[in-house]
Formats: sequence, C-alpha cells, structure tokens
Amino acid sequence: MSYNLNYNNNESETNLDGIIDNKLADQGIIARYIAKVYGWMFLALCLTAVTAFLVATSEELRQIMFSSKFVFFGLLIGQIFLVGFLTLRIHKMSSGTATAIFLGYSILTGITFSVLLLAYSPTILAQTFGITAGTFAVMSAVGYFTKKDLTSFGRLMMMMLVGVIIASVVNFFMGSATLYWIISYVGVAVFVGLIAYDTQKIKQYALLDAEEDRKKGAIMGALALYLDFINLFLMLLRILGRRD
Repeated sequence: MSYNLNYNNNESETNLDGIIDNKLADQGIIARYIAKVYGWMFLALCLTAVTAFLVATSEELRQIMFSSKFVFFGLLIGQIFLVGFLTLRIHKMSSGTATAIFLGYSILTGITFSVLLLAYSPTILAQTFGITAGTFAVMSAVGYFTKKDLTSFGRLMMMMLVGVIIASVVNFFMGSATLYWIISYVGVAVFVGLIAYDTQKIKQYALLDAEEDRKKGAIMGALALYLDFINLFLMLLRILGRRD
C-alpha cells in the first residue's frame, strides 16, 4: 500500500510539473508575441507622427491639403476604406500585404492629423499625448494580467462605440454643446475599455497553430491597439483642447 501511494504521488508531481512547464512556455510565447504587436503599433504611431509633422511644416503640402474640402474628406474616406478592406480581407491576403496596408494607413492618418498640429498648441498636444500614453499602458497591463474573460465586456464596449458614432453623426448637424461633451466623455470610457479587451484578445493570436495566421494576428492586433490609442487621443483632445 505504501509503495502504491508513493508511486501515485510521484506520477502526480510529474504531471503537475509538465502542466507548469507548458504554462510557462505559453506565457513566454505570449509575452514575445505581445512585444512584437506593440512593436508594430509603435512603428505605426511613429509614422503617423512624422508624417503629420512633415505635412504641417511644409507650405506646399498644406496648400494641397487645404486647397479643397474634397481632398481632406477624400483622405478620410481613404482611411475608412483601408481599415475596412484590411479587416474584411485579412484572411485572403498575405501577412506582407496586410503589413503594407497597415503601415500605409498609419501614413494616411498622419496626413489628416497634420491639421491637429495647426489647430492646437504644442503644450495641449503634449499633455494629451502623455495622458493617452499613460492610460494606454495601465489598461494594457489590466488586459494582459487579468484572469477574467473580457469578451462580454468587449461586446458592451463595441455597442457603446456604435452609439458614439451615431451620436457624433447626429451632433454634426445639431451642433449641441451638451451632446458634444457627452460624446467626448463616453468616448474616452469606451476606448479605455477597448484597450484592455483588445490586449487580452491578442494573447489568443499568439497560440494559433499556423505561423502565417500568427503574423496576420499580430498586424490585426497592432491595428486594433493603434486605433484605440489614436481615438482615445482624439477624445481626450476634444476635452482638453476646449479648455485651452
């Protein structure tokens, strides 16, 4: 009896060690994958910032930008098209094509963001960026380390995002100051929540079987976090900029 008990204990310890080793291996894979995703996101943000600065400081480029409303709105439509195309066609394109589209989108965003450098003071832009970066870091950590499944929470945030978009369109015609502030504060809450949700979702991409799928997942994850960061920045700028 004593022999059997010891044998079972040893076998259980061996199985437990194997489970722990697998979990540690998975955590290592996820950590490296998340770092790669953040790398793509950081590169995209840098491209956006550099492009915005170059356009804002170039008289020739500014003239092209503001020569007609159709040019500016054409660029906005181009951004929407690229995001939609990448999201809907990601499974049918190569990871290289997806990367090129993502980086192209970040450059196009930089062109439209040049308007912000002309409309707001450097102090407000720097303060808003700092708050955005700090909030992003905290909520990314929450999404990465939390053990709670954020799927239901993410769906709620997406529904609220749809509400923010609809309200923004309505207020474009109404011009209500009250609705403006409601949209701004709700928008901040939505994108703060989406940062945590998208970070947790990216962890699942790290464990996909196919290497090509993992590469595509990294680009889609970087795009999601990039959009969260950019839109949180814009919502905060709506609030802080009005107080400048």
